[in-house]
Amino acid sequence: MDNLIIDGTRQTPEINFDSETGILKLEGRSIPENTFEFFTPVLNWLDEYANSAPGKTIAKINLEYFNTSSSKYILEILKKLKVLLNDGKEVLVEWYYEEDDEEMMETGEDYEDVSGLPFKIISFEEE
Repeated sequence: MDNLIIDGTRQTPEINFDSETGILKLEGRSIPENTFEFFTPVLNWLDEYANSAPGKTIAKINLEYFNTSSSKYILEILKKLKVLLNDGKEVLVEWYYEEDDEEMMETGEDYEDVSGLPFKIISFEEE
């Protein structure tokens, strides 16, 4: 299975999903003009990934900002990861936020509650 690599722009996040290592990175800003068009290939890749996923998947989500329509797709990504967990695979979501961005930290906590996935909420200092 091919990896999914999408270069980030000012409006779309960088996506680097590695099917062999199980490390799925989502980084940057997510305010695409057409969220459906941007995220559909991501969700389709995750459907295929579920068929051959390694024993452990780590989703590293490090978004500085995302809009409401992106938040719905982030939840869809988490739902697809929940399928892996339900199939007996190990899944961890690493949710990164800037140390002073309390809202992003709370958003990660909310996603943890809603998704039922294990999260590690990680703060970092802004460079």
